[in-house]
Amino acid sequence: MFVYLCKKIAVPGNIRLKCISWNKTQGFIACGGEDGLLKVLKLETHTAEAKIKGLAAPNNISVTQTLEGHSGFVQVVTWNEQYQKLTTSDQNGLIIVWMLYRGSWYEEMINNRNKSVVRSMSWNADGQKICIVYEDGAVIVGSVDGNRIWGKDLKGSHLCHVAWSSDSKILLFGMANGEIHIYDNQGNFMVKMKLSCLVNLTGTFSIAGIQWYHGTQGYIEPNCPCLAVCYENGRCQIMRDENDYNPVLLDTGINVVCIQWNSNGSVLAVAGSLKTASPDKDVSVVQFYTPFGEHLRTLKVPGKEISSLAWEGDGLKIALAVDHYIYFANVRPRYKYVLVLCNSIGTPLDPKYIDIEPLFVTMTKTHVIAASKEAFYVWQYRVAKKLTAMEINQLARTRKEGRERIYHIDDTSSGSGDGHLDYSRAFEGTRDPICAITASDKILLVGRESGIIQRYSLPSVAVVQSYTLDCRAYQLSLNCNSSRLAVTDLSGVLTFLDLEPRAADSAGQPGAGAQLKLERKDVWDMKWARDNPDLFAVMEKTRMYVFRNLDPEEPIQASGYICNFEDLEIKSVLLDEILKNPEHPNKDYIINFEIRSLRDSRALIEKVGIEESSQFIEDNPHPRLWRLLAEAALQKLDLQTAEQAFVRCKDYQGIKFVKRLGNLQSESMKQAEVAAYFSRFEEAERMYLDMDRRDLAIGLRIKLGDWFRVLQLLKTGSGGSDDALLEQAHNAIGDYFADRQKWLNAVQYYVQGQNQERLAECYYMLEDYQGLENLTNSLPENHKLLPDIAYMFVRVGMCEQAVSAFLKCNRPKDAVDTCVHLNQWNKAVELAKNHNMKEIGSLLARYASHLLEKNKILDAIELYRKANYFFEAAKLMFKIADEESKKRTKPLRVKKLYVLAALLMEQCHEQMQNAQRGKVKEKSSESASALAGLLEEDVLSSTNRFADNAWRGAEAYHFFILAQKQLYKGSVDAALKTALHLRDYEDIIPAVEIYSLLALCACANRAFDTCSKAFVKLESLETLKPEQRQQYEDLALEIFTRYRPKYNKKPELDDVLESGDGKLPVCVATGAPILEYRFWMCSVCKHCMKAKEAGHYNACPLCHSTVS
Repeated sequence: MFVYLCKKIAVPGNIRLKCISWNKTQGFIACGGEDGLLKVLKLETHTAEAKIKGLAAPNNISVTQTLEGHSGFVQVVTWNEQYQKLTTSDQNGLIIVWMLYRGSWYEEMINNRNKSVVRSMSWNADGQKICIVYEDGAVIVGSVDGNRIWGKDLKGSHLCHVAWSSDSKILLFGMANGEIHIYDNQGNFMVKMKLSCLVNLTGTFSIAGIQWYHGTQGYIEPNCPCLAVCYENGRCQIMRDENDYNPVLLDTGINVVCIQWNSNGSVLAVAGSLKTASPDKDVSVVQFYTPFGEHLRTLKVPGKEISSLAWEGDGLKIALAVDHYIYFANVRPRYKYVLVLCNSIGTPLDPKYIDIEPLFVTMTKTHVIAASKEAFYVWQYRVAKKLTAMEINQLARTRKEGRERIYHIDDTSSGSGDGHLDYSRAFEGTRDPICAITASDKILLVGRESGIIQRYSLPSVAVVQSYTLDCRAYQLSLNCNSSRLAVTDLSGVLTFLDLEPRAADSAGQPGAGAQLKLERKDVWDMKWARDNPDLFAVMEKTRMYVFRNLDPEEPIQASGYICNFEDLEIKSVLLDEILKNPEHPNKDYIINFEIRSLRDSRALIEKVGIEESSQFIEDNPHPRLWRLLAEAALQKLDLQTAEQAFVRCKDYQGIKFVKRLGNLQSESMKQAEVAAYFSRFEEAERMYLDMDRRDLAIGLRIKLGDWFRVLQLLKTGSGGSDDALLEQAHNAIGDYFADRQKWLNAVQYYVQGQNQERLAECYYMLEDYQGLENLTNSLPENHKLLPDIAYMFVRVGMCEQAVSAFLKCNRPKDAVDTCVHLNQWNKAVELAKNHNMKEIGSLLARYASHLLEKNKILDAIELYRKANYFFEAAKLMFKIADEESKKRTKPLRVKKLYVLAALLMEQCHEQMQNAQRGKVKEKSSESASALAGLLEEDVLSSTNRFADNAWRGAEAYHFFILAQKQLYKGSVDAALKTALHLRDYEDIIPAVEIYSLLALCACANRAFDTCSKAFVKLESLETLKPEQRQQYEDLALEIFTRYRPKYNKKPELDDVLESGDGKLPVCVATGAPILEYRFWMCSVCKHCMKAKEAGHYNACPLCHSTVS
């Protein structure tokens, strides 16, 4: 940063000032002093329409008001910015609160203890509370509306300072003996603050100030120090909070009077006087520090005694109360910025991460150089393909050694590859740190704090020479041909070194490294011209000076940072204004200044004429001036002068344009072309239309890319317009909307422009798949766009439309691949058969085996089912059902699995029959067809035990579940009849479960003869363990000692069931045999149900297909 004094205001009557405070939100300045003096001032604010913007604008006082009410020395003034109140106190202990009403300040409240004097007052962060401390130890906390919240008398303490924490939970009290006590917001003592800055010092020291930044505008980084405590002896500590045991420690070296944070907590200003100064000299200074203790600047202030300071709300001005004056100083911050070089899609070109902290950075056409205080890093960032042949030869050796190198500042580099990327050396300390760097394509200059500047050659990075300065450089800058160096030191003095290697001659021409005679003060920015080694611009306070050969032109009022000086124009940026609202920058904050020779040439051309002006430009040649002359000659159609001027400024396009103008016959045509050349397109178009040359007007608009106007011209012209051009215009407007993702608007123009490719893209982006399908249908066969549209359908999973598009462009393989990709295997198999593709079977088998390897059996079943391979699917489903049945846990789930397997077998049979019917139509011999069908059925039967009767497993578990349901309902007779059927399914359900259930049902039905037979069967099972068999025998003994297994004569029906022949059909609803002639049969599983039972069911009890 740089700071300089810019304004001085005298207080009437030579009254000495004691305190000053600046309202950061509304800009009012309050100052108090002797004899009850209290003034409120305000510097005028500038509107956006003002000619001169930023700090350079005149700062006159717009408001000044003397507030009367105090009689003694006004010692404390403090603002409540949230509620726009001013609180003041004098040596008699009188406190007055002032309020703003219609632009003037009036007394609102008055308070006086009449016991002691007020030493300090502080409002908390939200402006709700004020804490007032008196010299005698009294503390009062009040609210903004004047009510007292609490008061406390700290006996035996002499208070002098107070500060609130940002959350208003902590109060710091500074004592007259130098101690700082920490209290909570209710006035309860907590602890004394540890004062690390006074270690090794004896005696008591007075506190100069306690300032706690409240974070109202954020912090410059997380966990940043924000609590500053400073003593009159110059010792200072900056803490993160009140309990920070590792604070930043400073010794300012001055007798401190007061301290103050700027508006965002990034700079701490410390005001005081030099310790070793004699009484008759100016001794007042202001030191500026970062929160981390780094010294930024020292501002010397005229006058005998500085008593107070205050920051402006933006942090760009500081007000100082010195004797009976108010001084204002402008602050020029050094803004942090980032430059990220990106390619056309926004990707950074080549980021680099380095281990050293880049405090100083410079960049040339081929290199980036970053430096810490001890070392500098050189990166050749530009790739060789962008260099000329000569540059490639120069950098060949550098490239072999590596594109990144690092050097310690104390090492003497020979340029022989000794700077390989070794960071260990970079962290070693040095007694003479780096303070500035600059570079051009040829040389690198590194400035050190002792005043030495080391010169290195590029690209070899070898030490060539060193120069010695009388100052410590703050900023270095080379001119465009590396012949001169500009050096700005810490106090803003600008000097120049001549780097040309020549000896001092008799004419007094300085040798290499000699200092030039020019010296400027209060410089905070400078920039050399890119195209002239003798031109440079300098910012001094709020003026910009342009120098040519060390001679200044008249200054321009400006306060912007110079970003470019080229073509006799200076581009300046008002960074202060931009950063007030960085999200919405205004282009008015970038200002272009023309230097005097350009302004004079322009005025000469306008007033005197072209011939006289050309002589002046001949004497002061510059490409920009020749271009100015050429443009003026063109305006007047003086083609000969224009051509000569274009030749002098090496503008080949300009020469060609003049030649083309010379070939035109019509004067009006020439004027129209000149208007177009100077970007006066509306005027040029109007001229073309007046000449009835609509074609030229259209051509002009096409060059400009203004297709809306092209379309307008095409439609408004009389006569038929060119269809091809009309189509081109519609497509270009479609592209305009498509680039801005306005797809719906783009579609309208693409339809008119018959641009099917972009139309397809728009439909896809709009998710208008019907429109995409219609477009597919409208395209001719084998159109080149069809595959692209097909892939669009594939990406959104629309198989049928994708297949249709692929088949239309004769790509059946892609159609099959799409079906496979989208798991439409039935469609894939059908397509493969229709197009005689053999690989689908092997692909299907491979995919199925892949799924089975991953134990995804259900996925494999689904795959086979979709591909119409029902038999393979059924085999896998039977396998799952068998495995589930072995678990013996959920019989209903097992039944469902068997039903699914059986349904797949039914589909398999149906598929075969359909295939045979198809063959019958083709073949003449029906007997051969029947035989083939029987043979295929036979193959199925031999392959799987369920192929012959696929429903057997489902039947077994159906009757097994049904018997238990009937038993639990109490229908014991029906349960017994159902359980008797289970004897036929011993190969599916374990015999022990079948006969246990049968015995239970028979016992419940008191059919002890059947029960006895079941127990006999159970006891004879070889699968039972001896202890299980014993349990059955014990249970049988217990039952049959009570009930005889006698044989009761039963009806014939029961005999049929007992015999187990099963000749009669069985009702799947009740488990009973069907004796009636009329019964219901399921169309899917072919199982029967009694007619009277069928009325109670919506679905078949076995296979769950709908009852018709």
